[in-house]
Amino acid sequence: MKQIPVESTEFRGALVAWFKRVGRKLPWRETADPYSILVSELMLQQTLVTTVVSYYLRWLKRFPTIRDLANADETEVLLAWQGLGYYNRARNLHRCAKVIAGGWNETFPSSVDALIQLPGIGRYTAGAIVSFAFDRPAPIVDGNIARAVSRLLDLQEPVDQPRGSEIIWDFATRYVQGANPRLLNSSLMELGAVVCIRRKPMCALCPVRSFCQTKDPESLPRKKERPKIERKTELHFFAVKDGRVLLQQNPGKRWQGLWSLPALPASSESARSNHAPSPSLSLSYPITRFVVRLNVFLREPPDSVRAGQAWHRLESLDGLPMPSPHRRAVQMALQRSWGI
Repeated sequence: MKQIPVESTEFRGALVAWFKRVGRKLPWRETADPYSILVSELMLQQTLVTTVVSYYLRWLKRFPTIRDLANADETEVLLAWQGLGYYNRARNLHRCAKVIAGGWNETFPSSVDALIQLPGIGRYTAGAIVSFAFDRPAPIVDGNIARAVSRLLDLQEPVDQPRGSEIIWDFATRYVQGANPRLLNSSLMELGAVVCIRRKPMCALCPVRSFCQTKDPESLPRKKERPKIERKTELHFFAVKDGRVLLQQNPGKRWQGLWSLPALPASSESARSNHAPSPSLSLSYPITRFVVRLNVFLREPPDSVRAGQAWHRLESLDGLPMPSPHRRAVQMALQRSWGI
């Protein structure tokens, strides 16, 4: 692997000049407020930029300051996050707000070492806040940067293994030591996001093409073999009485605190056997390495409800935090049953 002059004025200058000309206008790039940047970074984890923009703007309208977020209850926070998925990000954001607004009197930490002590804040997010909010030289490595750097270096080490990761982070650390770290990190990230893309990279448009060492960009970055996608089925039921629908509040990590359709009891063998009746409705959704088939059966209202279950009026459902697949299932069930 050849070295490129990552710390050179020519490399940095070419990248920053390109970014100033064509960089996307994104709302979190228009602010140096650390709270706003924290919100954007947590929302952007595992979520497309095009999806995040509208959520980000609505969030800041609803919780304009970190104290507003700290003072909100969890139900309100989860409802505002609804549709973004990976709800633990919302809980971590809420916890961060409570720590900063409470114990730290709204004084936002400005160093990586201090930031990584906060809930859900890792090396990347801490570096993003330090560089984007405080314009200090903190390295960041996300998927876009790892891909671009692996190609610039023609890195044959897997980027998700210790040695490959170390090489990428070393590059990012040396690169961001120049003037205006905010612009430096933004430009490198933008390179990976819009030019050095995963399939069919647009090498002819690359502002640092002359520095790139790879002859086969689509073969990089190398990664360890991923586990195969698995399929699973979840069984739930839909019951309505007196204009109310039965829901259960999830205690588990995945959707903790959110309301969903009740799971069929383990004793409901009729719905689980090979000779089971067809579900009333069925939909699929992806989560991590699974594709889940959500099967929903219409049921008569039970005589009693289990712990964690409650009846909710139909007109109140929009105010409840619900996983998107279950909200869609409820809407489908209502349309099929009552045409609502």
